[in-house]
Amino acid sequence: MPMLKSILVILLALSSLFGAKVTLHNWERGQTFSSYLDEHNIPKRLLNRISDEDKKFLTEIQSNSAYYQLIGADNTLIQALIPINQEMQIHLYRDKKSGEYGFDIIPIVYEENEYFANVEIKSNPYTDTLETVKEAKIAKRVGQALKHTVNPKTLAKGDRVAFCYKQRTRLGSICHMPDIEVVRLTTRGKTKFIYADEDGDGHLEGAKRTSFSKEGDFIHFVPFRDRSKKLGMPLRHIRITSSFTYRRWHPILKRYRPHHGTDFGARTGTPLLAVYDGTVSYAGWMGGYGKVVKIRHPRGYESLYAHQKRISVRRGERVKKGQVIGYVGSTGRSTGPHLHFGLQKSGRWVDPMKHLQRASLNKKKFNKIVIKDAKVCKEKLVRLLDANSSTYVWDETNAQSARIGG
Repeated sequence: MPMLKSILVILLALSSLFGAKVTLHNWERGQTFSSYLDEHNIPKRLLNRISDEDKKFLTEIQSNSAYYQLIGADNTLIQALIPINQEMQIHLYRDKKSGEYGFDIIPIVYEENEYFANVEIKSNPYTDTLETVKEAKIAKRVGQALKHTVNPKTLAKGDRVAFCYKQRTRLGSICHMPDIEVVRLTTRGKTKFIYADEDGDGHLEGAKRTSFSKEGDFIHFVPFRDRSKKLGMPLRHIRITSSFTYRRWHPILKRYRPHHGTDFGARTGTPLLAVYDGTVSYAGWMGGYGKVVKIRHPRGYESLYAHQKRISVRRGERVKKGQVIGYVGSTGRSTGPHLHFGLQKSGRWVDPMKHLQRASLNKKKFNKIVIKDAKVCKEKLVRLLDANSSTYVWDETNAQSARIGG
């Protein structure tokens, strides 16, 4: 990690030398890594030196992602840091001696701190939070936490919403959505505490089927709703061999790489099943993924089935949930027969196992939500309110209230 931090230190230090400067940009819709090389007059032979395993990540740069460039006085690209997910980024750099460009994928270095806000309701929680903290991401998360826990029609002017949250910053700029830890809503003289899960959804303390564990974790048993919309499993018999992670240490390469999916062990020729109704958006060879089928589903989902031995659907074909779309194989970069299953939600990779419906769950009526350290967060929020702490304002560099503990 010190080496990674030094990359950023050098990048910033160089910005004051020889007229070089660091600039922040957003990845344009439809832009490709190849076109980015063309834009900066970087020879395409760089692509030939990138492994098949890493080439698949070149297509995973998301539209509108913020990335940094170090540009020299002669307008030459010296370095670029381009995110491919929340934890990893492409590092493109120019060697001083040879002038050749190098490529790597490295962890993103960011800071994560805790912050506090106390908002008076004048119109609605989203608008008033935005006006108070000057950051739309935070206002959106607060609105999400309150959405299914509070009836907005019951709120009145003068009510207050106070909350603690964690926020990541990168080179001084806010990045990613914040994690709301706890919200206290004071309305008509009564107080309610709400805890947000990892997806940002709120859970009201004191609601039905809620409790605290001995460790202070908040527990909420949430009823399953609309089972027909649940995604099924891509195989009839499940054996997980590798889980989803934005950042995994590769034991052979001795470096970090993402694993944007779940690997299921299975024999060659095992049928692969569409997890939901949809339209085949891709069917063919895809570099290190080998033979691949991608299916576009309703509600912003798109599923990917990689390393197939044989594909049994065509692009543009409509498929039904549970339909056979191919067979397990070991094509592409694979050490043995298995299914690499990937799932995107609104264009971003998500952990499939948080969205797929196991058959055994059909017998259950409730889903258990556990929010760690909820009591600790609640006590912290109460202390900040008792101390009359100030709200952190993101567009004011001299805000009186800094981050919690800062």
